[in-house]
Amino acid sequence: MEELIRRCEEIVRDVSFPTVRRWKAEHPQGKAIAYFPVYAPVEVIAAAGMLPVGLRGAGDRLEIQHADARFGSFICSIVKTTLELGLTGHLAPFDGVLFSSICDSARNLCFVLKRNFPELYVDFLHLPHNPESASSRAFLRSEYARLKAELERLAGRRIEEERIREMIARYNENRRLIRALYEWRAEEPHRIRAWELYVLVRAGDVLPVEEHTALLREAREGFARRQVKPRDSIRVILESAFCEQPPLGVIRLLEDAGCYIVDEDLTLGRRWFREDVPVNGDPLQALAESYLDRSVASSVRHDWRYPRFRALLQKVRARRAQAVIFLIAKFCEPAYFDYVLFKRELERAGIPHLLLEFEEKMYTFERLQTEVETFVESLLFD
Repeated sequence: MEELIRRCEEIVRDVSFPTVRRWKAEHPQGKAIAYFPVYAPVEVIAAAGMLPVGLRGAGDRLEIQHADARFGSFICSIVKTTLELGLTGHLAPFDGVLFSSICDSARNLCFVLKRNFPELYVDFLHLPHNPESASSRAFLRSEYARLKAELERLAGRRIEEERIREMIARYNENRRLIRALYEWRAEEPHRIRAWELYVLVRAGDVLPVEEHTALLREAREGFARRQVKPRDSIRVILESAFCEQPPLGVIRLLEDAGCYIVDEDLTLGRRWFREDVPVNGDPLQALAESYLDRSVASSVRHDWRYPRFRALLQKVRARRAQAVIFLIAKFCEPAYFDYVLFKRELERAGIPHLLLEFEEKMYTFERLQTEVETFVESLLFD
């Protein structure tokens, strides 16, 4: 089990994308399409015979030397380190990059990449923001069809509907396994550490779905054999790190400071749908309707039929959490906009919470550790 987790951690931390290079060596005619998190219709990309890869910046593995010249100072780390990956040749294995509606900075990154890398296929997927509108379904299906046509042009062959349905089924299986592991972790958080599940799930960003599914099955069996004793910790929900990912050391710090992280939104795109996407009928329509009606609550997707703050309160109750920790990337406007609503609702419900801020390149955590330990002690000994 330790070897499996170590292997996943290496995959997550290596910004040279060895798994993508290996896949392309095994598929000489294959193409790799990166997508900027949080969400992308990976089923359509995979149906084109391409490898979809979640692009989450460079973390603390790359020094920013060139990207600052293209962006202002008050921009989140993930935007700058992603551009730095391109400007330093790390995105060479990719044939295209796909963006969607996350925030203004991500939108700008799309077109900055397009200008700096004219040979690269760079596209922006327009996702609807009004799920109640009858036009949203038709619009999103047409947007998926447009993407499908672009991928067909890039691949030089037609993408059959049956192939899309097949990939939907494979990703459904993958997401079911991830959901099951999250449910298990919520029930027995001493058995599955949050940082372990994080690297295990995030490894799927750079692996073919079949390979990642096999890895999840292996991990499930390993966790089942594990013999561990419960710790004296509080149950917390970790919220708001939906796009830029915190240093792995921060997640470990939270657990070592006495937190059972019973749910989080760190790798939300890997479990974007709350239930399976239908595999019958028009697959693009099924994906469009699932995005509008089956997606998890997220700061990058607006759905006032199911407000984000209400979803957080339901998550707290369902996971029997004692508190919420907000882990927000520096300069992340969507997360801070949501925090205003979260704070109001949590205070109304009498649920304790702690706000922390991070950057990808943090390497010292003493201040965060003191804040978290003080917060935990205040709940344990209240």
